[in-house]
Amino acid sequence: MMSHTRNLVSRCSGRLLRHALFLGIAAMPGIALAQLPSARPLAKKATGHRANELTLAGLRPGRDSLARAAQLNRHFGNGKEAAGDQTVWFDSCRDLTLTIDTDKQKLVQVVRAGVWGGSTTGCAGVSPSAWKTGLGLRVGDATPRLEKLYGPPDSKSPSTRNGQPLELWYYAFDWAGESVPQVMEVLCTREQDGKAGRVVEITLAAPSL
Repeated sequence: MMSHTRNLVSRCSGRLLRHALFLGIAAMPGIALAQLPSARPLAKKATGHRANELTLAGLRPGRDSLARAAQLNRHFGNGKEAAGDQTVWFDSCRDLTLTIDTDKQKLVQVVRAGVWGGSTTGCAGVSPSAWKTGLGLRVGDATPRLEKLYGPPDSKSPSTRNGQPLELWYYAFDWAGESVPQVMEVLCTREQDGKAGRVVEITLAAPSL
């Protein structure tokens, strides 16, 4: 299971040009995510399309409680407690995980949907995952859809996981106001042989408190 450091939340306010570092997580053995230091800030056209995001998996960071997360995901069991005030749900049919980071009051601070990479069960007639953003982005979507929904990212950073070359798309939403989630990070496979990359993880973080 992948987990990120909680300093993602505290660095949300202001126009963020710094990037959240993806660190290795002990909760899922065999998963390691190394963030390489170089990042490429991307200039945005003044009139270019951009949209902020409020929810992921039906949850709004900074507003919703862990109890609501449990109610929405009751079909996947009670959730597994992990280190660092985290609760994780597994969707074995779709090979996905949903990780919720909470504060001491059990208020959701970070929501993360990503590829599990564990054993899966064969489920007949599997529908698309309900773990999507408010604008409809899901794990597995192509990067052109990501950019169509949200516009170009503030930056892209190279990353790897288990030796696989990946790319981190970083969005700062401070321009939309202080009350909305301030950071969205989308980890994608890289474009190769003319084929677009694919989303492997989506992270949405609350405003700093």
